[in-house]
Amino acid sequence: MADLPASAGASEYTDDLIATDIDSYLAGHEKKELLRFLTCGSVDDGKSTLIGRLLHDTKMIYEDQLAAVEADSAVAGSAGEHVDLALLMDGLKAEREQGITIDVAYRYFSTTRRKYIIADTPGHEQYTRNMVTGASTCDLAVLLVDARHGVQVQTRRHSYLVNLLGIRHVVVAVNKMDLVGWSRERFEEIRDDFLGFAGGLGIADPYLIPMSALEGDNVVDRSERLAWFTGSPLMEYLDTVEIGMDRNMANLRFPVQYVIRPDVNFRGYAGTIASGVVHPGDAVEILPSGKRTHVERIVAFDGDLDVAYAEMAAVLTLRDEVDVSRGDMIVPVDDVPTTGQNFQAMLVWMSADPMLPGKPYLIRQATKTTPGRVEALQCRVDVNTLDEHAAGSLDLNEIGRVSVSVEQEIAWDAYTQNRETGAFIVIDRMSNATVGAGMILDAPPDTGYWNRRPAAEELVRPGVEIRSEERALRYGQEPVTVLITGLSGAGKTSVAQALERRLFERGRATLRLDGQNLRLGISKDLGFSSQERSEALRRASEVARLANDSGLICILALVAPKEPVRELARDLLGADRFVEVYLSTPIEVCRERDEKGLYAAADRGEIPQFPGVSSTYDVPDSPDLDCDTSVVSVDACVDRIVTILVERGFVPGEAP
Repeated sequence: MADLPASAGASEYTDDLIATDIDSYLAGHEKKELLRFLTCGSVDDGKSTLIGRLLHDTKMIYEDQLAAVEADSAVAGSAGEHVDLALLMDGLKAEREQGITIDVAYRYFSTTRRKYIIADTPGHEQYTRNMVTGASTCDLAVLLVDARHGVQVQTRRHSYLVNLLGIRHVVVAVNKMDLVGWSRERFEEIRDDFLGFAGGLGIADPYLIPMSALEGDNVVDRSERLAWFTGSPLMEYLDTVEIGMDRNMANLRFPVQYVIRPDVNFRGYAGTIASGVVHPGDAVEILPSGKRTHVERIVAFDGDLDVAYAEMAAVLTLRDEVDVSRGDMIVPVDDVPTTGQNFQAMLVWMSADPMLPGKPYLIRQATKTTPGRVEALQCRVDVNTLDEHAAGSLDLNEIGRVSVSVEQEIAWDAYTQNRETGAFIVIDRMSNATVGAGMILDAPPDTGYWNRRPAAEELVRPGVEIRSEERALRYGQEPVTVLITGLSGAGKTSVAQALERRLFERGRATLRLDGQNLRLGISKDLGFSSQERSEALRRASEVARLANDSGLICILALVAPKEPVRELARDLLGADRFVEVYLSTPIEVCRERDEKGLYAAADRGEIPQFPGVSSTYDVPDSPDLDCDTSVVSVDACVDRIVTILVERGFVPGEAP
């Protein structure tokens, strides 16, 4: 068996202080940046061998460990004359017997620059769930490709999962170059093949490197046999890749894990800061209640802190006595995440029992656990082709796009913006086992029933007995829906009423649907969350569609704060018979007009998710009419709307 170089001794990646000044070493070690990365790829591409080589060549293996691996190599090794460094990672008996990785194995090591946690994940398709588990907390992925076989099905699968899990840094290690004669042409062929596939996934700037993990070429040291490759060896890349910007320091998210109440004089809220930065005195909002207060103190074991930031465990005290419980989230008053009971997500199923829409599960997101269910499986994704297919369930290791509903309101960000608050797991209510892992999408989370299929598949729209041309001749008009949108107080109801009167005086047949009236009838069960506002617009749009089909002109007056949801309404009604009017009245004027005190109540935190205060209002991208009622009278605004209707042929006559 070929001898390995001695593991003892120093290298450029080891710190001499560990032998000469342990206190200084530990003090410096504590301040090092931590990089979590995983190795993945097809079976037998050399993942465990690569990690073993990294540990060995950076002098991170104890002498007794190396001796044990050398002894095991003679019995269970699969590296021929070489010491089988993969045995450092393949700890299960079944793994050593078969020469494969089954479960996720973790190893820790450090260099003079960084600390590392490595997750060695299995390559078999049947262990995809294990790979997802290992990748869920990683900053970087090393995707191995056997130079003899090139990009394989499992390579594509793991690439898709790496991208889905939001890992921004991807290294493609083309391994076993020694078995293809160190061929530059073979490396470039694999590189071009991978980049063509990765482009469709959206993987940005992967780092491709040729290497031999068995021989040690381009792992820690540069390879003379691969001199045509001018990039950095793997260890140098890992030590220098910039990951500081990956941490979300812009959006404070503090999921409350535990309420500390040792006596009547102290109440603190403990947890780990998921993202962002917090200081004493910061104005914060408690979700989902919407109550507002200020941070009083940041309490630590050895005294109060002036600041705490992402990934730190902290205890916050608040200035006011507000109700805060485990599962609540503390956020800035001017940066509130989405809250609600419905969202869309990508779901990786991790159980042998299939995922069935409608089946009750537990959903755990951040520190909150609530009963919930998958309301709809929109599609199943073929990760090999990226095609989407209709499906009724998800089986083990399958991935799908789903609509999820939960019984208790939660607060979340899209996974692409915040991995901590955008991730969730699905738990079986009987066994308490984790059966699924999900990533909340940066898509309209509040579309609710917009894309849902009818409960009875055999339902069809009845045939038309009266043609649209006949209705147009009878009413002397073409059907259209006018959506009047804007902040509360912008004048939507006033403009809608005046428009209805104007069209009535012209002899036109209309139907006016005002948001307030709808909430007294077909939408009386809805509140004012983003999701419920979406559903209010959907119901109004469905009624407007029926009205248009009957030849009527329909006028909708709703806040409708989300642009993606308004686009859904446009698609439902038809872009050719949809007119969007945006009342761009400044919020200061809207506040002055607010006789009901809604804005003041929202300022006090009494009305959560109030557009313009505690949630955003998406200004329309390209409305048909932009009208500021603080400078344009209601009659003048109606004149402009009627002009559009006349010019587009919806109503006859001359423009005002």
